Amino acid sequence: MDILANYGTILLIAAAVFGFLMAIGIGANDVANAMGTSVGSKALTVKQAIIIAMIFEFAGAYLAGGEVTDTIRKGVIDTTLFVNTPDLLVFGMMSALLAAGTWLLLASYMGWPVSTTHSIIGAIIGFALVSVGSEAVDWGSVQGIVGSWVITPFISGLFAYFIFISAQKFIFNTEQPLQNAKKYVPVYMFLTTIVIALVTIKKGLKHVGLHLTNGEAWFWAVAVSLLVMFVGYLYIQKRFKLDHDNHEHSFTGVEKVFSTLMVITACAMAFAHGSNDVANAIGPLSAIVSTIQNMGEISEKTKIAWWILPLGGIGIVVGLATMGHKVMSTVGTGITELTPSRGFAAQLATASTVVLASGTGLPISTTQTLVGAVLGVGFARGIAALNLGVVRNIVVSWVVTLPAGALLAIVFYEIMLMIFV
Repeated sequence: MDILANYGTILLIAAAVFGFLMAIGIGANDVANAMGTSVGSKALTVKQAIIIAMIFEFAGAYLAGGEVTDTIRKGVIDTTLFVNTPDLLVFGMMSALLAAGTWLLLASYMGWPVSTTHSIIGAIIGFALVSVGSEAVDWGSVQGIVGSWVITPFISGLFAYFIFISAQKFIFNTEQPLQNAKKYVPVYMFLTTIVIALVTIKKGLKHVGLHLTNGEAWFWAVAVSLLVMFVGYLYIQKRFKLDHDNHEHSFTGVEKVFSTLMVITACAMAFAHGSNDVANAIGPLSAIVSTIQNMGEISEKTKIAWWILPLGGIGIVVGLATMGHKVMSTVGTGITELTPSRGFAAQLATASTVVLASGTGLPISTTQTLVGAVLGVGFARGIAALNLGVVRNIVVSWVVTLPAGALLAIVFYEIMLMIFV
């Protein structure tokens, strides 16, 4: 208690710096995942992707990033065990932020798409083990996370495989691909919008105070999707009227149609991602701020201080702009060659899996979902279309993330104890 009273301001400033570092890591790694397919398929340039992500990630984080956040992500540890030693919880959360941020920056530098959620969870487990013991960890949650390494990429890969095969059947392998693209792409627009609207409504709007029932959520998602489909149909008919003679029997015009769709999905995915994953940085940070300001009183859910959300949003943008290109390159071009239609299949599969997971409460990593979807698209073209060396490195980095976060957190936790205790 004395430590919190004497060093409260110093600890707050240090925690804000560590939270900012974690947000930079999220920007460099996770956001680059969300934009990688758009860049890899050449629907967007790197510069355009960064500008879109800056606007929509920041908007998602700031507008829908949460008024109230769970102090500990996904209930991985039991905070009641820290009631008598709140200073240890503060040191632990600080070391977890620093450890996860460090690992994410290292992975981004190497071009590995890893999970920010699993990085912070691994770090929280690490400090809980050395500060209280194994009884502090909910091992059931950890089993679910390890299980999701296989389940999540498999589900999204399956979705992407069938979405891509459907595009081949209805559009590419026909005598009039452009004519069929103009007919079927508005239907894909409807499906994409309904999925992304559900992600945004379920994950974002509740933070702004709009609590819709499932029926209301579906009603608004369908209404918005029908509008997008209608506008999309008119736009595609008008834009590709002149291209008809030039591209009727080539795939160039078809890919142009899908490029239009990719830009819409990229914006929406960035907003949904910002609203959801900023919690990885601000959850532990708001726990630290709340515990220090309440002089050691630990609460399960905390009101977020006004400056924390913008801090997370700015950190994400800085990370993306400075280090995001390496992970973008791995996801967009390293695993398999992407075109706008293939990239679209991967993005729609990712969004669908996120909706499915949020409905069932499955612990999910957006990174692993997207990589699984890109693998599914590659697999639809045959195993030779996949760069198995890159795939192997990605899988190894996933397995290493949890223990790496835990080990780094233990090291930083011990250093903090040496400094302050």
